[in-house]
Amino acid sequence: MTTVHAQFTGKAALLPRDEFERLVKLAERVEAIDVQSHEDDLPTLAMMRLAEQGGAFDFWNEDGEDLYTLEDGEPV
Repeated sequence: MTTVHAQFTGKAALLPRDEFERLVKLAERVEAIDVQSHEDDLPTLAMMRLAEQGGAFDFWNEDGEDLYTLEDGEPV
């Protein structure tokens, strides 16, 4: 008997990779299968580069975004 632990989100199921690979091996015993997969998550370094070089935060460098002066607020 094979036990599979899965978390369902809508029509999709999330399960540990080792259990997924076990299911694939079991299915291949019965018939040839075609597994189509893709990685959704960006690696952290790629996400950091995208934020840094992508231009989405360039507006922070504009003069209008410097809203505060030394006279704002109270000294800490």
